[in-house]
Amino acid sequence: MTIHELAVIPGDGIGKEVVAQGLRVLQAVSERSGRLQFRTREFPWSCQYYLETGRMMPDDGLDTLKDFEAIFLGAVGYPTVPDHVSLWGLLLPIRREFDQYVNLRPVKILRGIESPLKRYQAGDIDFVVIRENTEGEYSNIGGALRPGTAEEIVIQNSVFTRKGTERIMRYAFELARASRQHLTAATKSNGLKYSMPFWDAVFREVGRDFPDVAQDLHHVDALAAFFVTRPESFDVVVASNLFGDILTDLGGAIQGGLGLAASANINPERKYPSMFEPVHGSAPDIAGRGIANPTAQLWTAQLMLKHLGYDEEGQWIMDAVEAALVDGFRTPDLGGRASTAEFTEAVLSRLPNP
Repeated sequence: MTIHELAVIPGDGIGKEVVAQGLRVLQAVSERSGRLQFRTREFPWSCQYYLETGRMMPDDGLDTLKDFEAIFLGAVGYPTVPDHVSLWGLLLPIRREFDQYVNLRPVKILRGIESPLKRYQAGDIDFVVIRENTEGEYSNIGGALRPGTAEEIVIQNSVFTRKGTERIMRYAFELARASRQHLTAATKSNGLKYSMPFWDAVFREVGRDFPDVAQDLHHVDALAAFFVTRPESFDVVVASNLFGDILTDLGGAIQGGLGLAASANINPERKYPSMFEPVHGSAPDIAGRGIANPTAQLWTAQLMLKHLGYDEEGQWIMDAVEAALVDGFRTPDLGGRASTAEFTEAVLSRLPNP
């Protein structure tokens, strides 16, 4: 049996609720598997922590996290803490300092879920978006001049390096090669004069090493439309930080809602821990009511298990989630009446027998 060191950051709002259920399922899976065990350590870093201490995590937070194999995150955010404070104080430092340059988000209609795109059923839509996660449009370079005056100027710089662009392209091509051999890249080279023509050129250069992979390049606005009009045509999609962020929320919507949206922030070289998080936010409007949908957190657990080398055990989770959905267990966001705990119990009861 292999023991894996897992840092747990429940965060705010429903993050605390769904992380607790995710840990229950991970514990049950480890008991049934006999191949793995998690040794967890929980950290209270959150917006509540910020309100109490003036920081989202301690000064030595990254040093504390760096020796873990993975980070299991809930959700971060609170109405009285600006989003740029919570994001730049916790999530972005973790992603960047640990070089988690791959953000991976699956887009799939699960069995038992009705997509808002009524003509599609489970199995019809199944692709993944690979988002560059450490540079691009979210680079921390820019500034403001004469703030609060009529002459105020603000500048936000995008940064695209050859290293950063090439490695995310190569990761996406490798993933496509192992899937259905089709890679689509999002661009906007008709409007962004320097960054996106560079992005396109690197896509074509790296693509020459993958002649077996079909390659498409679409402007991001057209690509957003294609997500709605022909989502079944996609296998792997690669996008810059901003474009990937927007497209993946659209992906979450077409698969049934953000309560189903899971993600992984991956350091492929495994020099640093990778971080696994749902992307539904902390949902303060329903926090504490016990009705949050834990599906995204459970899907996130599956992504973490796959990253750690336990594909079979990860699939147990998704099979159990889909079986529970098919049998009618749904939380209110999906039109059902099951509580967070009730849905999790349904999933636990559908895991393979030990």
